[in-house]
Amino acid sequence: MKKKVRFFQSVNFKIALAFILILLISIEIIGAYFIRGLERSTIDNFMKTMNQQVSSLAGTVGSELSKKDNSDTNVENTTIQRILDNTMSSDMIEMRVVDEKGIVRATTNVADKNVIGKKNDYRDINDFTTKSSRAIDEDTGKRVYINVQPIQSPTGDTVIGALYVKSDIEKKYEEIYDTALIFVTASLIAAAISMIVAVLVSRSITQPIGEMQEQALRIARGDYSRKVAVHGKDELGQLAESFNLLAERIEETQDAMESERNRLDSVLSHMTDGVIAADRRGKIITINEMALMLLNVQSEDVIGQSMLELLDIEEEYTLRQILENPDEILIERETPDRGQIILRTDFSMIRRESGFISGLVAVMHDVTEQEKTEQERREFVSNVSHELRTPLTSMRSYIEALSEGAWKDEEIAPNFLKVTLDETDRMIRMINDLLSLSRMDSGNAQLQLEYVNFNELLSFVLDRFDMMVTNQEKKYMIQREFTQRELWVEVDPDKMIQVIDNIMNNAIKYSPDGGTIKVRLVETHNNVMLSISDQGLGIPKKDLQRVFDRFYRVDKARARRQGGTGLGLAISREVMKAHNGAIWAESKEGQGSTFFITLPYEPYEGDWWE
Repeated sequence: MKKKVRFFQSVNFKIALAFILILLISIEIIGAYFIRGLERSTIDNFMKTMNQQVSSLAGTVGSELSKKDNSDTNVENTTIQRILDNTMSSDMIEMRVVDEKGIVRATTNVADKNVIGKKNDYRDINDFTTKSSRAIDEDTGKRVYINVQPIQSPTGDTVIGALYVKSDIEKKYEEIYDTALIFVTASLIAAAISMIVAVLVSRSITQPIGEMQEQALRIARGDYSRKVAVHGKDELGQLAESFNLLAERIEETQDAMESERNRLDSVLSHMTDGVIAADRRGKIITINEMALMLLNVQSEDVIGQSMLELLDIEEEYTLRQILENPDEILIERETPDRGQIILRTDFSMIRRESGFISGLVAVMHDVTEQEKTEQERREFVSNVSHELRTPLTSMRSYIEALSEGAWKDEEIAPNFLKVTLDETDRMIRMINDLLSLSRMDSGNAQLQLEYVNFNELLSFVLDRFDMMVTNQEKKYMIQREFTQRELWVEVDPDKMIQVIDNIMNNAIKYSPDGGTIKVRLVETHNNVMLSISDQGLGIPKKDLQRVFDRFYRVDKARARRQGGTGLGLAISREVMKAHNGAIWAESKEGQGSTFFITLPYEPYEGDWWE
């Protein structure tokens, strides 16, 4: 759609304005130079004329002021006053004659006649030297020219007074201003006439351009049927012919590009990897459906957005770094349905045949599961290595001490051997736990299922812990809350005892001395629920979901001091999965923890076994 252009935004106006500005600038430069020269010439001539008049008048007044034989001073003053009055011109504002004693002898200021015969009060005359200056009249606020000329005696050897003349120089400035105003008015009239002429001329130039603009808009809409009319053989006519040829080439290229785009869209839509294409400034121009799904965004929201911003890597990388070293990057994203995912992103530059980089392509592949598996493998290997190294290092130290002669010491040697045996047992337990986990992971662990009275099974385990309390430094009490109904459940007794042992051992380890461990057994709808609560330090919320991970410890230093392999809860979780049950924990820091176990349960009638 062609937008309507206002006159003041059109090329016609701009061309005319350019002509007028050039004309006005030229006129103003010439006018400024002319007015400045006129002002300088007028003011200089005025001051020169006034200087000559004052000098001549001073000679005339001097001949009268030097007459000493005239005893009548009033007659003398009248003669001088008459000379001043006769000499007074329209350019002069005031004249004053002062004798060598500083007495005013004559003045042309009618309002100031009473100063005649009195002491002079003009400071400019006091030193009887030649002066000329421009000043501002205190009474009128206009510019004046002040001339002070000393009056010489006829012989020229002494100064017998001074002549003060104030001239109206403001009139000359007004004459200059009037001349400048006439010049400006003429310039504006000339500019208006030139504007009209320039608009007419520019319109003849811009009309073919307007036709080409309309054709360009039609081409933008995909209409290549019409041609631009060619007016004459000048440059604009040649431009119109070139424009028509360009339209034909664009139509051919558009058809080829549309065909290629359709093929590219088909390929991108069926790719299993996410693909994002951006221009050389990093702004997204294309994104396929898989990329939209992986990034959980909409196409209309990301087109035109920065690729670095969309991938959330603008703080770590710049576009230049990626263009110079387009290696793969692992990007973590949070999605509402899958949580955190990891995307391996490979970057590739789009180059033209000339080598110019015209864009950038990013290919994303979801490697969340691979990275998670790899991370778990690395953590597992690291944890196993660390857990084995600790007892081996301890055993090596004690064995070295024994080999260096400690075996001869009957008090030290048994302790060293006991520690070595304990560490060996610890490694054996950990290896057995790892083997159990490995069999469970591979599905080779076979459960020896049988129906057992779960109440009695739980009491059997707790009775052992009751008996152990007398042999431990830490004292504790086990509080039992069992349902009165006998609960018969199909389980592997050995595996289930192992699970309860693991949870009870942890409860005892982390309970304070004298603490109470509460064990509750209840029947829920189609489930048996066992809960074991302690009064320990509790588990932080951020660690609560990971306590069942292999080798994971909330407080690593304390956990190692307490002993254990770090695999007990992990084995317990796998055992409960094998029984189609569940295990989880709830905790508040500083208030203890509660571990829950649920098993499938189907109530039976009393005569079911008969």
